Amino acid sequence: MNNKIVITCACTGAETSKELQPALPITPDEVAKTAEECRAAGAAILHLHVRDEQGRATQSVARFKEAIEAVRRKTDIIIEITTGGAVGDTAEERLRPVIELEPEMASLDCGTVNFGDEYIVNTLPVMRTFAAEFKKRRVRATLECFDLGHVYASHYLIKEGLLEEPYHYGFVLNVPGAVPYTVENLSAFIKALPAGANFTVMGIGRSSLPAQYGAMATGGWIRVGFEDNVYFSKGVLAKNNAELVERAARIAHESGLAPATPDEVRQYLKLKG
Repeated sequence: MNNKIVITCACTGAETSKELQPALPITPDEVAKTAEECRAAGAAILHLHVRDEQGRATQSVARFKEAIEAVRRKTDIIIEITTGGAVGDTAEERLRPVIELEPEMASLDCGTVNFGDEYIVNTLPVMRTFAAEFKKRRVRATLECFDLGHVYASHYLIKEGLLEEPYHYGFVLNVPGAVPYTVENLSAFIKALPAGANFTVMGIGRSSLPAQYGAMATGGWIRVGFEDNVYFSKGVLAKNNAELVERAARIAHESGLAPATPDEVRQYLKLKG
């Protein structure tokens, strides 16, 4: 996609709260409204976490189904569901929505990661199980890498025939306890990619905006949203997720790049649609 960039919005996440960001979309209807607004602002992919009635992160298939159906009534945005879930979820709980709902895309964490004072376990056997189920259902994986070793771990899945081209990576940088965002670190991640892979850069917290510029400078794609960062500028909360997408689209345009549409991304990533 020459002169195009793909913008993903991670609108909710598993950790952000209404107390921290009052505009956080929690209910299926709120998520659907956010998806429609972000699509209009330039996002092609919605990275989806869901919450229960108390606002807690959940991997409930019923809750995912409700949210997906609500989004589909509003917009054609690509839905990428999380299999990272939240701290404490079992691998079986994290994978179940993919098995039962068979989305176009889903995240696949490529290694165990420190998550602040806690951690999320992803061993190679877990990764193989997830990748095999994705392949069986033609679900395109976003190979999320929090550390440089995760990129190399993904090569095992490729060598074993568990992943199909085009390979799509998500570099999640600046998570407390994992790799911080720097130009040098981003460059190292890119150098470790298999030939022909594409990548999205996700800068957590204060690294969100620098990571967007880094992505554009290196041929990558962008992710924004309240999962990654709730602020528009230092000390100023974003009004909504769409405001963050609008800025990403604006700086992309200023760099000579146009946001790709969902259908353009479906064709490029060979999604089942």
